[in-house]
Amino acid sequence: MTQLTISMPDALQEWVNTRVAQGRYVDAADYLRDLVRLDQQSDDRLWLKAMIDEGLASGVLDQDPRDVIAEIIAEDPDFA
Repeated sequence: MTQLTISMPDALQEWVNTRVAQGRYVDAADYLRDLVRLDQQSDDRLWLKAMIDEGLASGVLDQDPRDVIAEIIAEDPDFA
């Protein structure tokens, strides 16, 4: 595991100490690792939201989904 040393203002250190004292985290490193994980998940959520928005913006087809799939396969024989 890699070590990371950071400096922070006293007010931020007090915030970290308060979070650790609340009992959810073992120590400051545990708290900071959790913040990094949350940041990673946020990126994943943003990507997913963008894909959902793109799908919604593309509209709704009146065709039967099986017909749409058949057309896609017919256009690209390597797809199947």
